[in-house]
Amino acid sequence: MASVSEWIAGARPRTLPNAVAPVIAGTGAAAWLHAAVWWKALLALFVSCAFIIGVNFANDYSDGIRGTDDDRAGPVRLVGSRLATPRSVLAVAMLSLSVGAAAGLALAMTTAPWLIAVGAACIAAAWWYTGGSKPYGYAGFGELSVFVFFGLTAVLGTQYTQALRVDWVGLTLAAATGAMSSAVLVANNLRDIPTDAQSGKVTLAVRLGDGRTRTLYQALLAIAALLTLALMVATPWCAAGFVATPLALRAAGPVRRDDTGPQLIPVLRDTGLAMLVWSIAVAAALAVAGYR
Repeated sequence: MASVSEWIAGARPRTLPNAVAPVIAGTGAAAWLHAAVWWKALLALFVSCAFIIGVNFANDYSDGIRGTDDDRAGPVRLVGSRLATPRSVLAVAMLSLSVGAAAGLALAMTTAPWLIAVGAACIAAAWWYTGGSKPYGYAGFGELSVFVFFGLTAVLGTQYTQALRVDWVGLTLAAATGAMSSAVLVANNLRDIPTDAQSGKVTLAVRLGDGRTRTLYQALLAIAALLTLALMVATPWCAAGFVATPLALRAAGPVRRDDTGPQLIPVLRDTGLAMLVWSIAVAAALAVAGYR
């Protein structure tokens, strides 16, 4: 039976910036429109965190029963390491997704009922990423899904639930967040190219190969930087987002140096931290500018 610390590790807490940063960015976009609603922001944050924990356990379950995680360089997986039964991991995944769905339902009913369909699509994407007979994560579409759901959907959804509309600032924030969030997955899949290729998990990194995957990772960070420059058209205060540059450069270091295996694990942490710091800085800048 897995210990409490192993269950916490199985939830992959280092991925939480992927859930927190979009909500912060979306709330900043709402503040720019003079429409931030803090209790809705907190509820959206709860939904986002519950969903990403559910996704992580669902991936642990699905990859584990397929044998994909039997030999991996990354953090421990509960099913693949035989620390917990597949049924127990699946139960925790379903519980996390259900709790997130309940909170999301409350948020939708106080905003716009059609958002329930968006939440249902998020849950379906969470499961079919590595679950089912033809998971799209095994066909190279994981990064696209992250861009859509942890970038566009999460940021614009957060902005809309508070402001009841979206604008170009929210869309720019969503694209930048999606690029950085996708970069986290690119780094993860770069690390796992050898084991994924051996197990038949054809991620985008496996399709592109080592060299082009490293180029893609750096391009995604560059796109986020360019979009930050675009946000300065709204207010020069958005230059505050570049405070995350040292973290981004540190994250990209092992990728540029052609490090492999466990040496790439810090890239995920530092990319997530850079995204989190960026979202806080830009959201604060937009809030200051919006409420001046």
